Order: sequence, then structure tokens, then C-alpha cells
Amino acid sequence: MMLTYGDSPMALQVPPEWRSKILHATLAVSQSILTGTDVLIEQYEKPQGFSVLLGIAEPEEAERLFHVLAEKGSIRMPYQKTFWSSGFGVLVDRFGIPWEINCEHSP
Repeated sequence: MMLTYGDSPMALQVPPEWRSKILHATLAVSQSILTGTDVLIEQYEKPQGFSVLLGIAEPEEAERLFHVLAEKGSIRMPYQKTFWSSGFGVLVDRFGIPWEINCEHSP
């Protein structure tokens, strides 16, 4: 689910350039829920010094999520088998959020 400021009751309370920004977003990944929002411009700081790590049980689902999140973003480490996992990859999504996708299934 994604709600923009422009589609909310707050539409007339924000500048026109903010109406396409995200007021609330929900991302369901298996049994987990991540939520987020665009902060007001005076509060914005570029994301740095962290990654969101998703541990996914099924190899096919982990690889699918990696490619969906990488779309229009950049891949830092291609999704591949590692000594600890049947699949792991690192990317930055189109919004500048760094992700690590790890398949919890043993190699």
C-alpha cells in the first residue's frame, strides 16, 4: 500500500511539489511488514550507514525480491550463492535505500 500526500486529506496543506511524495507506505514480505514515509524536506537526510536486511526462507522468493527491489536501482553485489547462504545480494533501490537480501536456506 502506498499513499501520497496528494491523495490524502493533507493534499492542500503541502506544497504542490510534495503531493507526489509518500505519506505512508507498507511493504509486506512474507510474514513481515515494513512501513515508511517521506519526511518533510527540512527533516530530510540522505540515507547512509545502514542496510535493510531481509532474511527470506525460500530461494526463489529471495531471488525474486532481490530483482524487484533492484529495478531502476543499482546492484552492489549480484544475487549469488555464498558460503553461508544459497543466495545473497546487495542493492540500492530506486529511492536510495540500501538492501541486503539473504536466503536463509542453507547452500
